Amino acid sequence: MDSKQKMKAAGLKTRDHLKVLQTNPTLFQVNTRVWLTELSNQLGRQATLDDVPDSVLDELAEQGFAWVYFLSVWQTGEAGRRISINHPGWKDGFKADIPDLTDDDICGSGFAVTDYSLHANFGTPDVLLRLKDRVNQRGMKLMLDLVPNHTAIDHGWVKTHPEYFVQGDENAIASAPQNYLRVEDRIFAHGRDPYFDGWPDTLQLNYGNPAFREAMFAEISKIATTCDGLRCDMAMLVLPDVFSRTWGIDIEPFWPTAIATIREKHPDFTFMAEVYWDREWDLQQQGFDFTYDKRLYDRLRMNEARPVREHFWAASDYQQRSARFLENHDEPRAAGTFSPEQHKAASVITFFSQGLRFLHQGQFEGYRKRVSVHVRRKPNEAEDREIKKFYAGLLECLKLPAVHNGNWSLLECAQAWDGNWTSDCFIAFSWKMENEPPVYVIVNYSGHQSQCYVKTPQGTGLKDVDIRMSSGDDLKFLELTESGFFVDFPAWGYAVLIS
Repeated sequence: MDSKQKMKAAGLKTRDHLKVLQTNPTLFQVNTRVWLTELSNQLGRQATLDDVPDSVLDELAEQGFAWVYFLSVWQTGEAGRRISINHPGWKDGFKADIPDLTDDDICGSGFAVTDYSLHANFGTPDVLLRLKDRVNQRGMKLMLDLVPNHTAIDHGWVKTHPEYFVQGDENAIASAPQNYLRVEDRIFAHGRDPYFDGWPDTLQLNYGNPAFREAMFAEISKIATTCDGLRCDMAMLVLPDVFSRTWGIDIEPFWPTAIATIREKHPDFTFMAEVYWDREWDLQQQGFDFTYDKRLYDRLRMNEARPVREHFWAASDYQQRSARFLENHDEPRAAGTFSPEQHKAASVITFFSQGLRFLHQGQFEGYRKRVSVHVRRKPNEAEDREIKKFYAGLLECLKLPAVHNGNWSLLECAQAWDGNWTSDCFIAFSWKMENEPPVYVIVNYSGHQSQCYVKTPQGTGLKDVDIRMSSGDDLKFLELTESGFFVDFPAWGYAVLIS
């Protein structure tokens, strides 16, 4: 099958593939290295993935998760660790959150990969396969990382296939020493995105080299035997126009062919793209099942309802393939970003919208300090019991059949009277599914009391109200009619209703 045939097959297989996915799945991301460090301390020996308790996997399945994403399981090298230890800016950042940090706590970035094999500290390769089997036995799927843009500087290809990397010359390293590295008699480019300096613990892969592309297809094929899906780091960096703008090298599209190649052997394999710069739709068109929705996150941080509401005007098929989150390993903690009440309101908007619901280890506990991908230990923090209770309720509501597999609609929030400007502060959704009661989600996304009239399609208004989740007892619902209902909510007030 040639490249064009594979690109065409990727589109067809993606559409068929999405039919068998849970329509709006939930994903839980864990920090593998931090978790195994904690287990090692408890066991008094080096813990492997075999030591991840069945009881924890059972709990994740009971909470309704469809995916478990284990961050940073791959082999990394000593070169990356040395750079992480000796980089002044990075180390100061680690110590800001972990004041008693030692060099032993710094393991190097999990995204400076030397080999796509399970890290030697985490067990033998069969341990990873057993983890996948344990996850699958509980009705969940396993997601792992792919770092397509770069490798560690001590990756084996540096010696065996230096032509797989973007290289420079004396002029390049003299004019931009932050972007190039001399390795023996060659000058290599650091991996980077076009808006920032190079990552000093990485080398940039060259997608203009056909032999490298074939080697990368083989690497992804190998990984696909160990998991059910891949989160592809900075996936937009290997789009042809982005790569050409960054490196001056013209390349053929990579993702359609790569995804089609994997789907030939693994038809249900899932690809999720980390993507920015409004390139989400481009990557969806190239075969990705899900793409990061950073734009929704950014708009929630603006503290205004209208930009958030307008974000949901996008086409339904685009939204269905968006990965919605309030935090992950790259973003600040939600509890440290939003006030407690806004945190809850933003969570309701994020996780009751369409798409993949991406939740993060430590988010339920209300931790406020981000864990760097360069360290193996998290900061010491107390749990926030109120936030933990909130997320327990949220996960229960997300298990409602209509919210997982129903039809989502954005509802109009109209003025309840002339001059009722606070109506603009509301965001409301409905979820409908045959033979299931409709679910309504209403949020006052503002720091003041607001009122509005929530309009519903003719004949589907609230007749009776079962409040499954709310911000408190100070919510008012009036005029439960065929065409809608009046609401009066306090600052950051929210409710999830079944009618």
